[in-house]
Amino acid sequence: MAEDIAIHVDKLSKTYQIFDTPSDRMKQFVLPRLKSLIGSPVRPYYKEFRALNDISFSVRRGETVGILGRNGSGKSTLLQIIAGTLTPTNGTVQTRGRIAALLELGSGFNPEFTGRENVFFNAAILGLTKEEITARFDAIVDFADIGDFIDQPVKTYSSGMTVRLAFAVQSQINPDILIVDEALSVGDAKFQAKCFDRLRQLKENGTSILLVTHSSEQIVTHCTRALLIDKGIQLEYGEPKAVVNKYMDMLFGKEAPSKTTSLASIVSTHTPDIDASNLSTDMDVFATHVGYNEHEYRWGDAQARILDFKLWSENVVYPASLSTGQKIELAVSIKFMNEISNPVFGVTFKTKEGVTVYGTNTNTLNSQLPSICKAGQVIQIQSTFNCDLAPGDYFLSLGIASKHGEEITPHDRRYDVIHLQVRPDEQFFGLVNLAMGMQSKVIAS
Repeated sequence: MAEDIAIHVDKLSKTYQIFDTPSDRMKQFVLPRLKSLIGSPVRPYYKEFRALNDISFSVRRGETVGILGRNGSGKSTLLQIIAGTLTPTNGTVQTRGRIAALLELGSGFNPEFTGRENVFFNAAILGLTKEEITARFDAIVDFADIGDFIDQPVKTYSSGMTVRLAFAVQSQINPDILIVDEALSVGDAKFQAKCFDRLRQLKENGTSILLVTHSSEQIVTHCTRALLIDKGIQLEYGEPKAVVNKYMDMLFGKEAPSKTTSLASIVSTHTPDIDASNLSTDMDVFATHVGYNEHEYRWGDAQARILDFKLWSENVVYPASLSTGQKIELAVSIKFMNEISNPVFGVTFKTKEGVTVYGTNTNTLNSQLPSICKAGQVIQIQSTFNCDLAPGDYFLSLGIASKHGEEITPHDRRYDVIHLQVRPDEQFFGLVNLAMGMQSKVIAS
């Protein structure tokens, strides 16, 4: 394993034996041995469940890797093997340095003991001496911020208090590898911000971090690379934004690869003259407009197509850049290839790093589209908004889908399809312009 590699996973697999009844477990324990002695054919009395299948990746020192996947995909099994609490069936895991793992709420805590006692026990398990724990105890208690409850039994803690103390112990020992499995989702917003600030400090100090979360924005914002697993199979390992896109395909799309191909064949190379008043009702002409992002990520079942858009502000059509606070109008045309009921149109604004700034759709705005759109029908959607964004580059994603109960069927989703550039503004910093005013007066002299 190279010197700069903290974790190296090679062809890792984990298989469980599933028994239908307790008697089958007993048969499996006894009968194969007896049958092999007398030369009779041996058959298993269990079914195999492969939780992980041939997983391979490496994590460098100081790197944060996010792990994505649906429930039951094998994420927790992978982390338990890396942490050393599970043994793999096949393959190897190599790690370098001290590992701290927050695999489940309060793991390693004895509910009958106080928080203080659990801090010493838990840190000792992680390899710290009593003197080292004593030296760091105040920092742990300060980070957990649970007050006098530190001397109360852990069984009296709320879930939020438990995860505060658990994370405080794991993160304050300055591990070489920190593993966090969905635990931060329990804490409130302030605590989560505090945790991510601590993760950033650990990363800068060289700690390698594995973070399991269902939050795609946390992956994009905090991770160097991302790993996508589904049904125990490694689907993608690489740049976080690309992995998150594939994860969204898996969650909301159906047969996304073939649909991406079918939509790609729709794009026309014809370049008509731009008509500022009308939108295309037949051909996809996005590529003819200023602001179109040729690196868009497009997918869906092609039962409806987003053909054209017009963006204008202050009588300028398709402006090359915008000022903060400028009023913008956006019009989009959509053609339905087949009859679709309960269509929903949505828009999302993201930073160039992939962080969502704003998103909405016709359902949440109570401006529903026609309940049934017939084959061949073209509709136009127009919206108005203020560009209250900070200076920088932003991307608009557009999507048309249909919703039946909780089931969402994507027809045409065009991620990062329109590029917006906001001009510099020295009056504020951050992500959005809140148009704050300040006044002063002398109240004492």
